[in-house]
Amino acid sequence: MSTHLQGSLFDQTDELRLRSLDGTRRTALDSGAWIDVLPGWLSGADALFERLVAEVPWRAERRKMYDNVVDVPRLLAFYGGDDALPHPVLAEARAELSRHYAGELGESFTTAGLCYYRDGRDSVAWHGDRIGRGAREDTLVAILSVGAPRDLLLRPARGHGRTLRRPLGHGDLIVMGGSCQRTWEHCVPKTTRATGPRISVQFRPHGVR
Repeated sequence: MSTHLQGSLFDQTDELRLRSLDGTRRTALDSGAWIDVLPGWLSGADALFERLVAEVPWRAERRKMYDNVVDVPRLLAFYGGDDALPHPVLAEARAELSRHYAGELGESFTTAGLCYYRDGRDSVAWHGDRIGRGAREDTLVAILSVGAPRDLLLRPARGHGRTLRRPLGHGDLIVMGGSCQRTWEHCVPKTTRATGPRISVQFRPHGVR
């Protein structure tokens, strides 16, 4: 599978290394939701992107939408709690997130879902991770982005209030916590601007999708 990734000018290394999570900056949202953001959490992220594109068993899915069955506009992979992750640095990232957020999460991150956005035509619609416990309980979802930046948008689920925009790529981290999955929605919209490919890695606790 070929890719056309323009590397980051600020991450010119193939050495995969995680920064301290103590540098995260928290933004409080409405209704008990919050986000933590840490740009460039993973150095060498562009090298990891190339490895994941080549080695992950990506799959295309089709889903029913109204009266039609349509292609999901991105490629997917999922790793359960007992599955070996596709690169050791992702296991290290999951362990560091579990340690750092132990007091707020009260459990470990276990699963990893991967989404491969090949170009600006790939996207994910507005949603919250409400399959399972996320529909009724506060939880945390952590997203590590590698590859070219794409905008992640967040808005209140009831449609009132401003939309937040966070461009994520090249090793950036965002953690959505508190009531965020129940009271807010997020999406990666399509774009007509020239953009390179991106992979997001979503770490979640057991029973949240």
